[in-house]
Formats: sequence, C-alpha cells, structure tokens
Amino acid sequence: MKAEIISVGTELLLGQVVNSDTAYVARELAALGFDIRYACTVGDNSERLSKTLRDALTRCDIVVTTGGLGPTDDDLTKQTCAQAAGRKLVCHEETVKRLDAYFQGREFGKSQMNQAMLPEGCTVFQNDHGTAPGCGFTTADDKVLIMLPGPPRELLPMLQNYAVPYLSQWADGAISSTNIHVFGIGEGTAAEKISDLMQGGNPTAATYALEDEMYVRVTAKAETKEQAQALCKPLAHQIQQRLGDCVYGTDVASMEVVVVRELQKQGKMLATAESCTGGLLAQRITDIAGASQVFHMGLVTYANEVKSALVNVPAELLAEKGAVCPETAFAMAQGVRKKAGADFGIGITGVAGPKTSEGKPVGYILIALDDGEHTYLRTMTGEGGRKERNYLRHLAASNALDMLRRRLFGLPDIERAAFTKH
Repeated sequence: MKAEIISVGTELLLGQVVNSDTAYVARELAALGFDIRYACTVGDNSERLSKTLRDALTRCDIVVTTGGLGPTDDDLTKQTCAQAAGRKLVCHEETVKRLDAYFQGREFGKSQMNQAMLPEGCTVFQNDHGTAPGCGFTTADDKVLIMLPGPPRELLPMLQNYAVPYLSQWADGAISSTNIHVFGIGEGTAAEKISDLMQGGNPTAATYALEDEMYVRVTAKAETKEQAQALCKPLAHQIQQRLGDCVYGTDVASMEVVVVRELQKQGKMLATAESCTGGLLAQRITDIAGASQVFHMGLVTYANEVKSALVNVPAELLAEKGAVCPETAFAMAQGVRKKAGADFGIGITGVAGPKTSEGKPVGYILIALDDGEHTYLRTMTGEGGRKERNYLRHLAASNALDMLRRRLFGLPDIERAAFTKH
C-alpha cells in the first residue's frame, strides 16, 4: 500500500522547530512494509491543508498527519481531516474523563475540551504523555487516515503503542534495515569499497553521510520481519568485512555508547582533560546511561595555569613549547589518569578557531590516550577540510572516542589515524 506523511505546523516551515516526526513515522511505516511515496509540510492554514489532504487521499492508500491536534485556534488538523473524509466531529467521552483527570485541581477552558472532539467512528489513540489524543479511521473510499500529535515525546509512544498495531491490519510484508556505522573513512571512499555490493535489488545497500562519520543501510523486504532480517545479514556481513575496523558498530546509537558499554564490560575507568573541546568529550560520555560506572573525572583545563594546577602539566613545558604540542597532550592524558586513579586518561589540546594560535593552523588538534603503560597520539593536522569551530570540536571528540574504542577492542591502527607511542 502507498503511504504519505503530512506534517502540520507553521513553526516547521519557518525552521523554528526541527521536523523529526517525519523520520519517526517513515521508519515505522517502512517496517510495516508500506511504500512511502510522499512527505510534505503544511502550515497552519485550513485551505492549504485541505487541498494537501485531498491530493494525498487521491494518490495514496494511507495518509498520516502529525501536529495540529492541540487546543489552540491554529490547531486545525482534526477539523480539516474530518471534513476531507466526510466525517463529523463528535465528543469522545473517555477523552473528556482523561482531560478532567489531567487538569484536576487546575483551571482549564473550553478550548482544552475541544481535544475530545474526534471524527465519528474513529479508533482513538490515547495520549499517555499529553492531552491531545490521536486517531485512525477509513474514508468512504477505503483510504486510511491517521492523525498524531506533533511533539515527539507524545508522538513516539502513541505511534509505537497504538498507531502501529492499528496499521498492522493493512500490512503487506515487512521491511527490515541494518545500519552499519563507520568512522575514519568518508562516504565516497566507503562507497568505492562496496560499490559492487550496492547493486542488488533485495536486499539493497546505500551510504549516508553524517556530521563526522557515515553509515551504510542494508534494507530487505519479505513476508515477515524475521525473513527480512535474515536477508539483510549476509550482505551486512560482507560490507563489514570490506570496511574492516572502521566499522564501530551495527544498529548502535553512537560511538560513545559502544565505548561506554565496553568500558563497563571490562570494568575499566576513564578520565579526561580537555582544552579546545571544552568538555564536549565528557558530555558525550556522560550522556550515556550508566556512564557513572566507568567515568571518574572530566576536567576542562583551558588556561595554561589550570593545566599545570589540575593535571600537572609542567609550567616549563608550557613556557617552552606552548599548549598546542604533542608533549602537552601527553602530559594532560597522563596527568588526568593519575589524578583520577583511572585506567585510561585522554588529553585534548589544539586550535578550534576561528583564529590561529601559537603559529598553529585552525584545525590542528592533538588527542592523547594514556593507559598507564603507553601514551598514544592522534593528530588532526588542520590541512584542508572544514574549519567551523563546532565541527572541529565534535570531530576531535569523535577521534578521542575512536582511539579509546581501538584500544579497548585491540584493533590495529589505520593509516590516517595512526597512534604514536610515547
């Protein structure tokens, strides 16, 4: 069956809110085996939304809208959808009870109760994290129309717990995808390595670039999800073999998740001392649940005197060679590991820009990893590439995570990221 997603909200058109809803809905529709043909965004205008809905219902079998279900005057989705489908709005008593309970002890107006007005005969999807319910129903032409709230914290649970089971009655086959996450080579290089593996019809493989890494998505379609997953496995394995140890995980959320989980598994502790990254590495580590088991200390040693005071970087070293040199990075990694009593210490120093520093170019960043026996160094030379400050900081933190990943898993070095023992 052909499907279309319509996101409703002027704030989306103006870029005031990032539209993540389409991605969430598309993944679930694809997993059910639906053929997603179109996705669009419409502002809070009933005339334009009505036309978009009519067009969508003409060319697709399933239409999913997100947003515009709230109590304010610009929340027009329900009225417009009901009108387009030829259904009148009626009061849903169970939603009235839920709203009464939600606002118990607080004043709320008639506009809030408008959320209980739903298309006659629809299947109601209760909102476990907000007030506006969603719903699903069929039109006179047997088209399926789904309405979901816009805020992701409300949409996601409703989509997964109520909308997907409702839609499963129309599912024809299933789609499964495997995402192979890669750091250390670009999308173009990876695509060259696996070009012959990207020519298949089922399963398929495609490359996608992210901020400072990339991934390969392997997708297959079959009668059941289990069969589709089985189709993905051989191709995913071949791709992993081709890309080697640049693959840091399959179907994982991030490199920091991989690192934290392996630190937990090995019972190891980490400490960090950061200069130009300003604590970004520590933030990415501590964003992961359970990081407290493996992360002892994160210091932002921005000023030279702080480098000396907190992680014992020799003042004479800083005076002679400066903050941006391999020896300072080594001293930072060694010092923070010793100070925290950790198994690993990471030190990062460099020039994130926008101006050069100590005669070093923007993008020249040094990352050191100390394990108590050896100290390793990775150098970002600052030659070529992007020079945006935030990008360079993020890339430096990613390189630090990749160094630790390789040390934890005993992986060999790759040329562009070779370690230097000290």
